[in-house]
Amino acid sequence: MSNILVIDTSTEACSVALQVGDAVYTDYKVAPRQHGELVLPMVDALLQQAKIKLADLDVIGYGQGPGAFTGLRICISIVQGLAYGAGVPVVGVSSLQAMAQAAYQSTNEEHILSAIDARMGEVYWGVYQLQDGLMMRVGQEEVAEPETVTIDQLDSSIIYRAVGSGWQTYPDQLAQRSSVSLVIEGEVSFPSAKHMLPWVAQQLADGLALDAEQAQPVYLRNNVAKKVAEQGS
Repeated sequence: MSNILVIDTSTEACSVALQVGDAVYTDYKVAPRQHGELVLPMVDALLQQAKIKLADLDVIGYGQGPGAFTGLRICISIVQGLAYGAGVPVVGVSSLQAMAQAAYQSTNEEHILSAIDARMGEVYWGVYQLQDGLMMRVGQEEVAEPETVTIDQLDSSIIYRAVGSGWQTYPDQLAQRSSVSLVIEGEVSFPSAKHMLPWVAQQLADGLALDAEQAQPVYLRNNVAKKVAEQGS
């Protein structure tokens, strides 16, 4: 099996996961605005626990968003630096998909609605269903006001598990936009690097890992993405 490091700072949670063979080492902290200080010591601690070095890695995964803009930029910067140093490729993972994977692994539910509180009265949201052990996106991930989210196109005969801080912040508004049966899962609020490991491993096995310079965040808000692009030009 491959040696995989994954970092996620896309939301209030800061998390790192390391897979070495069959062993998995993790660290997870809900610490808003402290990601830049926490993440590298967390990485170092896990590498020490596993008794390996960066050069022993096969790939570095990262939470690509959607999520907090500052957190995403911190993550991309750190991942690119580590990947260059280790000479390994990278794999991005959706934060919404990671929450769906967490819900599946804890409940065995195969149909998930993920939503993250995007602030400014909006949510990031997406629909996922199980395919070969991985939660795969159905349709597009979007950003919208809770009152305008449209999920009526889903199969009304299926009970969907709803996860993420978006559902916890706007439970009534989101539930009113759906004609399907919902169970809101309160234990999965934010994405975790641990639940990104399966996707990173699969992408690496399929030859879909990217060079470090190709690591990019997913903002969903076009105006913010445009502003960041202009600042970098």
